[in-house]
Amino acid sequence: MSVTPAQAARQELTAFEGRLTGPDDPGYQEARAVYNAMIDRRPALVARCASAEDVARAVGFARDHDLPLAVRGGGHHGAGLGTCDDGVVVDLSPLKDIEIDPGARTARVGAGCVWGEVDRATHAHGLATPSGIISTTGVGGLTLGGGLGHLSRRCGLTIDNLQEADLVLADGTQVRANADDNADLFWAIRGGGGNFGVVTSFRFRLHEVSTVVAGPTFWPVESAAEVLTAYRDFIPHAPRELNGFFLFGAVPPAPPFPEEIQGRKACGVVWCYAGDDADTAARLMAPLLDALPEPMLHGPAPMPHPAIQSAFDGLYPPGDQWYWRADFVNEIPGDAIDQHAKFGAGLPTLKSTFHLYPIDGAVHDHAPTDTAWSYRDARWASVYAGVDPDPANADLIRQWTVDYFEALHPYSAGGAYVNMMMDEGQERVRASYRDNYARLARIKADHDPGNLFRLNQNIQPAARS
Repeated sequence: MSVTPAQAARQELTAFEGRLTGPDDPGYQEARAVYNAMIDRRPALVARCASAEDVARAVGFARDHDLPLAVRGGGHHGAGLGTCDDGVVVDLSPLKDIEIDPGARTARVGAGCVWGEVDRATHAHGLATPSGIISTTGVGGLTLGGGLGHLSRRCGLTIDNLQEADLVLADGTQVRANADDNADLFWAIRGGGGNFGVVTSFRFRLHEVSTVVAGPTFWPVESAAEVLTAYRDFIPHAPRELNGFFLFGAVPPAPPFPEEIQGRKACGVVWCYAGDDADTAARLMAPLLDALPEPMLHGPAPMPHPAIQSAFDGLYPPGDQWYWRADFVNEIPGDAIDQHAKFGAGLPTLKSTFHLYPIDGAVHDHAPTDTAWSYRDARWASVYAGVDPDPANADLIRQWTVDYFEALHPYSAGGAYVNMMMDEGQERVRASYRDNYARLARIKADHDPGNLFRLNQNIQPAARS
């Protein structure tokens, strides 16, 4: 009888400190689950790593047995790139250490943390670092792809606040990458995803952010063209302290939203003013509000920063069906606005949504070649997301997302935010890194010439001359 990968791992990895789980083991269904229920993959082994040494052991096992290797932090990726069929999943979730140095304003964070854990730890000191908008998202995946969120206009991308990282490379070597040591590798992981190794810990710069003025403003979806036009003209000129992303969505059917608008299709802005003065926030938002009809709801209010970071968690718990597409955008002409209004009005399910994140302010303080994340000159990142808890609606939400994306893609800058892309092929990956791709491919060849880390938005190693 042949030996399964899980059995072989238990025989060979005698020093493994974490948990090795195969298809025949108790807890396998839980161990293989990821955030997007549309993803149903069956790895041969889930290696739940308790240390960087465990990560090196699991990577070596996959390499030596020529098995596909996926790396999973929070497991949020829409395309399921944190898991695989018939291969090894390196599960980083036990790596939960967080060390805050309030004097230096830094945080060292284990790669198994989710952003809510980091937000709570930093908030205790009146500090924060920029991340995304759902606090159950893993630190590793979001960071390595760039990191857009509520604080981007004031504080930059997450990678702009990354000071160093510890990695396990394809050959099992453990290294530290920062501006002085392994500088090429440090450049590559700031936007280049998990192509170069498994990051086991990060050190971030922190900012004085504690109480923010945040929340949504909703208008009826029928006002979408007018609202999006006004937003397009307003946000690039707003002070950096004021962030706001445009969205289509249904008003959540629960408190604190007024019962009479719950479930209504809406367009709007989700605000985050990185300060505690509600009067100043209101003054900065006023030019947009004054240019538009009275909204159904204007909800910004002072709150702890972790509260806005987790505001979407209840609406989007693990286990929904998800299908994503994304694009970078420079201009939003009238014809594009008409298409947005059409698809926004046609939201297929209560949870389906569209987000338009501003890319300006502190993000534009860096040149396109300063990090692997090349679209520093873009103005927005668009994200199309069909979402529903019912598997019967999977085709419906996928088709709406694809149709919406294809209608707006001609107005795009070409590439996309890799954290929001599906598995769309090498042409899309190259378009998303533009002129940085060749350098990334050379660094990939230096650190992973065999492309062991390929279950990602893959950067293929450059051929040796």
